[in-house]
Amino acid sequence: MQNLRWKIKQVLEEGEAAVGKSVVVKGWVRTKRGSKNVNFIALNDGSTVRNLQVVANPEQVDEDILRRISTGACLAVTGTLAASQGQGQAVELPAESIDILGEADPEEYPLQPKKHSFEFLREIAHLRPRTATFGAVFRLRHAMTFAIHQFFHKRGFFNLHSPLITGSDAEGAGEMFRVTTLDAKKPLLNEEGEIDYSQDFFGKETSLTVSGQLEAELGALALSDVYTFGPTFRAENSNTSRHLAEFWMVEPEMAFYDLDDNMQLAQEFVQYLVRFALDNYADDLEFLNQRQLDEEKNKKKEERSDMSLLERLQLVVDNDFERITYTEAIDILRNSKPNKKKKFQFLIDTWGADLQSEHERFLVEKHFKKPVILYNYPKQIKAFYMRQNEDNQTVAAMDVLFPGIGEIIGGSQREERLDKLQQRMAEMDIPEKEMWWYLETRKFGTAPHSGFGIGLERLVMFITGMQNIRDVIPFPRTPQNAEF
Repeated sequence: MQNLRWKIKQVLEEGEAAVGKSVVVKGWVRTKRGSKNVNFIALNDGSTVRNLQVVANPEQVDEDILRRISTGACLAVTGTLAASQGQGQAVELPAESIDILGEADPEEYPLQPKKHSFEFLREIAHLRPRTATFGAVFRLRHAMTFAIHQFFHKRGFFNLHSPLITGSDAEGAGEMFRVTTLDAKKPLLNEEGEIDYSQDFFGKETSLTVSGQLEAELGALALSDVYTFGPTFRAENSNTSRHLAEFWMVEPEMAFYDLDDNMQLAQEFVQYLVRFALDNYADDLEFLNQRQLDEEKNKKKEERSDMSLLERLQLVVDNDFERITYTEAIDILRNSKPNKKKKFQFLIDTWGADLQSEHERFLVEKHFKKPVILYNYPKQIKAFYMRQNEDNQTVAAMDVLFPGIGEIIGGSQREERLDKLQQRMAEMDIPEKEMWWYLETRKFGTAPHSGFGIGLERLVMFITGMQNIRDVIPFPRTPQNAEF
């Protein structure tokens, strides 16, 4: 059938083979230039980072329509594809007819063809996906979402839908968004003068979840291999480039896995994702790589990155990850030049320190020059559910560290021994009454099991090279910001 809509990606991929085919393309105008005799319109429909050049001749297209076309307008263009007369593309589309589906007032449309700051684009998050950068970012976010499901499906994992509303705090952070139907102005009070949550919708105090891990553990102790993938929420009043109040977490949980099994799966998982992006989204990655290189030119020499985006991605897929204990890492960091010369913002002097991003990146980028997995962390800086080692000082925890970003995955072998788990919960003042269901899994057919978590946004930051987490999620939720 003739004149069916073609996506611009399909047109450009077919290239010279598409010459002579009659098509309809639809999309938004990136730029328009030309003269009275001919107009060149760069059209993009979001299917690719590249634009299709539409050649509009006043002899073919009504001059009033050409006059009304401006950056941001939405068009439907009919024509027969021709070999391109210019450089950079194999084909172009001489327009036989153009329909304006939606005009964009050039006096008001904020995305004019010039460089815009990311800060400005966050203020117009409803329009920023139309830019080349954010189109590439959100296509790659989709790519990671698809590849995550594909990886686990191929390995026989089952996707478990964990609840968004919870009565427990998996992390012990206490910074959660409350969910309630009680009257905010006149909440019901109990005899002690406190809010009476027994009168609330769920009959108890509930919040938005910070993690699906605990529920994933329940699933793994029946289905063996499961993963959760959904939004999580932190009411942390933090306005940094690495924090969101709403973000997406991927949390696999595996019965019969020890810490070594867990580390191996984590490596294979992230290598699969990075390879998927390199194999299937080369145009977007090349565009983002070039954007980063252009930005690096404007930085001071000491602030420039040692590796390009593509080099960092290749580093992940080309290397087995270095595995070292936390104790070994502390020794390396304590004796490192940046620590001795007091270049680190947080100096390392004692065992037990919680490592910062600068330390993690030093290990990856300077010392080992490849991804690193740290394991066996001090128990006092880790969560209650992590399996205690025989030394009674460390737990079977592991973190995967990447170049340019530091920690990208955190996980552990879980504590399957009931007495040890109860002991640790008591030490951390976690009430058993609220976690009775979690403890019962250790009473009824307990098994060794492990798991890890990876934030989708942290992953997309690494894949795209974006420096602010607000720029890898379509509609960021941060303190004082829920506009879109």
